[in-house]
Amino acid sequence: MSKINFLRPDKENLNTFLYLGSLLFSISVLDVFLNSFFNFNITGFLPTLLSLFIPLAIGFIGLHFIRIEHSGYKFLDSLNKNINTNSFNAVLSLLIIFVIIKATPPILSWFFVDASFAGDSKDVCSGSGACWTYIKVWLNRFMYGMYPNAEQWRINLSFISLGLLGSVGYFATEKFKKYLTLYYVVIYPFIAFLFIFFFISGGPVFFDFSYGIIAAVISIILGFLIPSRFKFYYFLIVPLTLYIVLKYFVFYEELIELGKLDGLNWVETGAWGGLSLTFIISFFCLIFCFPIGMAFALGRRSELPLIRYISIGFIEFWRGVPLITVLFMSAVMFPMFLPEDFFIDKLVRAIIAISLFEAAYVAEVIRGGLQALPRGQYEAAKSLGMGYWKMHIFVILPQALKLVIPGIANTFLALVKDTPLIFVVGLLEIVGMLNLAKTNPEWLGFAMEGYVFAAIIFWIICYAMSKYSYNLEQKYKTER
Repeated sequence: MSKINFLRPDKENLNTFLYLGSLLFSISVLDVFLNSFFNFNITGFLPTLLSLFIPLAIGFIGLHFIRIEHSGYKFLDSLNKNINTNSFNAVLSLLIIFVIIKATPPILSWFFVDASFAGDSKDVCSGSGACWTYIKVWLNRFMYGMYPNAEQWRINLSFISLGLLGSVGYFATEKFKKYLTLYYVVIYPFIAFLFIFFFISGGPVFFDFSYGIIAAVISIILGFLIPSRFKFYYFLIVPLTLYIVLKYFVFYEELIELGKLDGLNWVETGAWGGLSLTFIISFFCLIFCFPIGMAFALGRRSELPLIRYISIGFIEFWRGVPLITVLFMSAVMFPMFLPEDFFIDKLVRAIIAISLFEAAYVAEVIRGGLQALPRGQYEAAKSLGMGYWKMHIFVILPQALKLVIPGIANTFLALVKDTPLIFVVGLLEIVGMLNLAKTNPEWLGFAMEGYVFAAIIFWIICYAMSKYSYNLEQKYKTER
């Protein structure tokens, strides 16, 4: 063993520095832990100021001792790389660790130890902890808004159906997955929107519409198995035939027995709300804004002046106004320009407004990916005899989209978090329902629990989307 220099830890005395540094770091963390959870200080015999400073100093010295590059220990190298690169990062990391430890006991006490979970009134709440009874009582409204309790199965069933409708590509073979692109970009958004809108709204037109949707979906799925020379006659005859069979032979007797020939009960969109409305708006705005943004991104880079200027004007117009202004115009101003006998539901107007607004940002993100591609990719595609659309669909866009997956995910996350702004059009998603619930005279003073509940839900949604985008980024990562 060489002479130990405590000011400059080295690999020759690695074990000595590692044991000594780990011991000092553990003592500092243990001191703060005991003080936070058990009100006991190892350094309690010292003056108050020193007892607060000493753990930080001991921890800093411990991190200094283990700051050895290329030690050969994977965990130690990772630790030094992330929180112990230099003295400043070491002090900052220690402060963050100490703050987390100090904050843990009161948070746990408020969330669990002193919290109230049972009961149906605020009388069971102690006042020192969270009143989760408030969330329990209002959970139905937070999930479904003012939607009738007896009809909430329609919302649940619509989400299940939407998931099954969207998972067609997952179960398809690799041979047919490329043919599903048109379905996901053009057909699926409209079918899904119309299905969920008419199903949740109900009314006498629902069943006729449902038969058409079912017939269309079955025809599309089975159509991939039909030889190309017969596809024209297939799609001309089969969908209409399936519609007639479904309406007059399959479900007719059952509907008569159930007495539902007039359709489901009508529910105004004003009654929609809660987390279900957040999902509806977020989902449909996502699937609508992406193809629109992609089209305008290509248009902004077009060599045709008219298309390029129209695309630039669209993008800059929507990026130049706040979303709340767009929603206000869609709710108040836009109906003034419509004919007297023409009406568009306020939810539909909100989805259109948000989709166009977010499409401008998606377009700029995709344009960044298009600009990042080397010119040789375009020339290589042209040398193979590809036209404009074939070149962009099979060569350019796949590469450009892979480069901007983080940017697209960021735009989508911003869209989800912007959904509370729909209160402008008179719709109350989960945050709107929380604001309504906190004004209830029987539950005054419990807004904190509601906002924490909403924050947890939004965090879960955003974290899931970010993890999915990260997995996509790693899956399609290519060396350039």
